[in-house]
Amino acid sequence: MLLCLDIGNTTIHGGAFQGNDLKIFFRKTSEVRISTDEMGLFLRTILRENGVEPEVVRNIALCSVVPSLLHSIRNACYQYFNTEPFILQAGVRTGLKINYRNPLEVGADRIAIAIAAADLHPRVNIIAVDFGTATTFDAITANREYLGGAILPGIAISMESLETKTEKLPSVEIVGPTCAVGRSTVESIQSGLFYGQVGAVRELAGRFAREAFEEEASVLLGTGGFARLFAGENLFDAIYPNLVLNGLYLAYHLNN
Repeated sequence: MLLCLDIGNTTIHGGAFQGNDLKIFFRKTSEVRISTDEMGLFLRTILRENGVEPEVVRNIALCSVVPSLLHSIRNACYQYFNTEPFILQAGVRTGLKINYRNPLEVGADRIAIAIAAADLHPRVNIIAVDFGTATTFDAITANREYLGGAILPGIAISMESLETKTEKLPSVEIVGPTCAVGRSTVESIQSGLFYGQVGAVRELAGRFAREAFEEEASVLLGTGGFARLFAGENLFDAIYPNLVLNGLYLAYHLNN
């Protein structure tokens, strides 16, 4: 069994693959300081709670955009699973041509998404949108060239910014509103958060199609923790909530 970990700024996403099937999936809030033992015990416990004995985990693949957590999590892999993790980083095989000006700047999670998207939709131009801490857009050509993308604040941190930077605006539940014109402060915030993201997707996807693919056919994919929130908006050709984990799975097998 292969355990895959996506270490993000606010959440650690994890999943265990049996063969090529994602058998379990879990989330954990990222912590600035987490010890090797805390991480190792968490992983073993969450596996058992989902009916998987930790001993059947033979290999671990991970990507991280939080360098401060990497040391503890690597040590947890050694001490609690007796394995050295595969880390998706510069220099490993990805099956992509990275056309960023400085390839080292591309987040490993974005590369994982591109790997998985190109595998699911071969020989097709792709725009992938990830709704995480940040909302990120990535363009991948039919020839598996990663061109780059766009980054904007995610829906959750946009809400937190409103709450912390204003005196009277409250924290709200992140939901899909029933209408754009809010009839209360809460409804107005929910509308702005939701339709602000919808508008960004429509605008940027259109610009990507023109600039990156010169109006050639492309597919628009959604992924990430908030992706299904937008399922009713007819934005996407397909929504895959776990593209990062799927990309980690593929990257591991490309390198082993």
